[in-house]
Amino acid sequence: MFKNYLKIAWRNLIKNKAYTLINIGGLALGMAVTLIIGLWMQDELTHNNYFTHKDRIAQVFQSQTFNGRTGTGPAIPRPLEKTLRESYGDNFKHLVMCSWDNDKYLKYKDVSISRTGHFMQKDGPELLDLKIIKGEMDGLREINSIMLNETTAKAIFGDEEPIGKVLKMNNLNDMMVTAVYEDIPFNNSFTVADWLMPWDKYVANQEWVQNAEENWGNNSFQMFVQIADNTSMDKITSIIKNVKKDLNEETAEFNPQLFLFPMKDWHLKSNFENGKQVGGRIKYVWLFGIIGVFVLLLACINFMNLSTARSEKRAKEVGIRKSIGSQRGQLISQFLSESFLVVLFAFFISVLIVLISINGFNELAKKEIEFPWSSVTFWSTSLLFVLFTALLAGSYPALYLSSFKPVKVLKGTFKAGKYAGLPRKILVVLQFTVSVAFIIGTVIVMQQINFAKNRPIGYDKEGLIQVPTFSEDFRGKYELMRNEFMSSNAVVEMSSSSSPTTRVWSNRSGYTWEGKPDGFQEDFAWTDVSPEYAKSLNLKIVAGRDFSREFATDSTAVLINETAVKYMGVENPVGMLLRDSDEEDPEPPLKIIGVLQDIIAQSPYEPVKQALYVYDKDGESSFYNLRLNPKQSAGQSLAVVERIFKEHFPDLPFQYDFVDEEYGKKFAAEERVGALSGIFTALAILISCLGLFGLTSFVAEQRTKEIGVRKVLGATVFNVWNMLSKDFLKLVVVSCFIAVPIAYYVMNGWLQEYPYRVILEWWIFALAMLGAMFVTVLTVSFQAIRAARSNPIQSLRTE
Repeated sequence: MFKNYLKIAWRNLIKNKAYTLINIGGLALGMAVTLIIGLWMQDELTHNNYFTHKDRIAQVFQSQTFNGRTGTGPAIPRPLEKTLRESYGDNFKHLVMCSWDNDKYLKYKDVSISRTGHFMQKDGPELLDLKIIKGEMDGLREINSIMLNETTAKAIFGDEEPIGKVLKMNNLNDMMVTAVYEDIPFNNSFTVADWLMPWDKYVANQEWVQNAEENWGNNSFQMFVQIADNTSMDKITSIIKNVKKDLNEETAEFNPQLFLFPMKDWHLKSNFENGKQVGGRIKYVWLFGIIGVFVLLLACINFMNLSTARSEKRAKEVGIRKSIGSQRGQLISQFLSESFLVVLFAFFISVLIVLISINGFNELAKKEIEFPWSSVTFWSTSLLFVLFTALLAGSYPALYLSSFKPVKVLKGTFKAGKYAGLPRKILVVLQFTVSVAFIIGTVIVMQQINFAKNRPIGYDKEGLIQVPTFSEDFRGKYELMRNEFMSSNAVVEMSSSSSPTTRVWSNRSGYTWEGKPDGFQEDFAWTDVSPEYAKSLNLKIVAGRDFSREFATDSTAVLINETAVKYMGVENPVGMLLRDSDEEDPEPPLKIIGVLQDIIAQSPYEPVKQALYVYDKDGESSFYNLRLNPKQSAGQSLAVVERIFKEHFPDLPFQYDFVDEEYGKKFAAEERVGALSGIFTALAILISCLGLFGLTSFVAEQRTKEIGVRKVLGATVFNVWNMLSKDFLKLVVVSCFIAVPIAYYVMNGWLQEYPYRVILEWWIFALAMLGAMFVTVLTVSFQAIRAARSNPIQSLRTE
């Protein structure tokens, strides 16, 4: 029986080629979008699945309150480690102090490369359950040991055996390779762990880390834990919550609250607002999941509309089948088999579309998704997906077509009924409601991106590069390198800074000033800069003066930004002193000599943070900031800069970043959302138009004789076009008025996450509505004009 159903279904598909192509094409596009979104969602939801103990690994976070506003993050004080080990050690299987991402130069013989990694305590590799290829899991037990991932080991040693080899780290320390571990896959934390070195080495090389051993106010460290088998994260959080507040009176005023942030939430639920977890990337997982469902629904609506529109053509077939004994259940099975066949063909085409587009999608979404050919789960899910889609698309047509009365059909008195077209109209309205909402959402996302991009950033980023100076080789050579670069004609200005131009690496508090309100809890972004910093970035001094080497007193001088002036609540800060509130060991006071125009160093979607720029006469910072000569090409200037660099640092690789590119990365997440939304919106509109095109062709076919009579009586092409177009246009207008409030509500909620955001204006919604109506008219017009230009004699000759 089923074979017979499929045979009949195949004949029907072959007989109506245009209808078949529209149905299969629309469904294939819808299924392709749903498939690729499904693969993307799987990649997001399985983030960190590489780690065996994912459910029991956490990072220690803390929340602190400044002036009534609570901030949350992973930065913790170093003394916390000793306290947790000694007083609460039974709650943890592993407790690991770890540095932030570190770029280090690794040199072996003539090979010198820069790679990113972490200094970790010895339990780190076991906590992460790294897959050891060569060597031992406890490879960090010795202070001069180093563990490398497979790619880094290959880059340094080639085909040589790496275990036991000694390489130079930053041309300062000899490190012995004790293990090579498998590269951590892309969709996991610690993907940038190209190397691991002992935490004790980090402490030994950094005086400030040594000094922080008993300093509860220095929140510059991070800690990872694997909890014991007999406890839970919530239980441990309740135990350690107030540890810092109870043990240190100086920090108690900020009400520090410690908690364990589980690894399973790192990627998707990492946003906190006023001390509360408020989601994160998970919103995009749900967003694109909803988009995938709606795009598939649009394709299914096409199938329903086209099937029911052809009802009169199938009426006699149904009547004959029923008259010779077919039951309604058998007819439903037949029509569902047609649906299944169409969906099956569409699925194979959708897989082909995914294969063709997956590389481009990966590039756009910054992913490394591969098609899961060997996944039993994928193919099982796909089978269920095909069956579900076939049922979704075919159920209404099957129920509708199988309900015809055979007597009326065979007598020729069958009519679809006054309200037979109502379900089709509702489905068309639903289609275009979704499409218009997608258009509005995409436009607003792009507007928000452009709004932030057009925000004044406060400095000239064009032609500005930053060179990392993490090696000890750079110490004491700032003046030499500045003279060399400046005299080369490739660089017009140079400075150094402790943070990259586009980020803030340090924050400080504990300062008082004249007029500071009682109980005010200050928090400043802190950057050490050489005297030429403002000149190299083309910063504007709005009050006072810039740093000068001619004034010896500038060694304790500081520049502040405009936001800091408002933050401190003073009118004329120039000449004021910022004093250290530490009474036992105070630092010399800092004298404010000038006010800089605000620059965006953090998120362009948020207000600029109050900042201090402190004089660093030695240039012993982390970056050189070079302003390239605008009178010659960047490539020409960079070649000269590289030559000079290699003359002085022959054992180090030449690295640099264009500041404008680094700044552009701040928009990457939103731009990806905008680009993907734009593509999905375009496909949604295309699918809707395919259905509208097919529906218009059937309507025109049904009204062929009416059009012929109208033309004989004098109707023009415009009259016929207007008759066929206005009904569909009305439906789209209804869609617009439904879509606009829905889109406004959703997008207004999305914008609330950005303190610096675009204002929703009426023209955005008007533009989307006009665009939808234009596309509708364009789609309908082809068939309408074709019908209007047909010869009436051919349609009336049978009368």
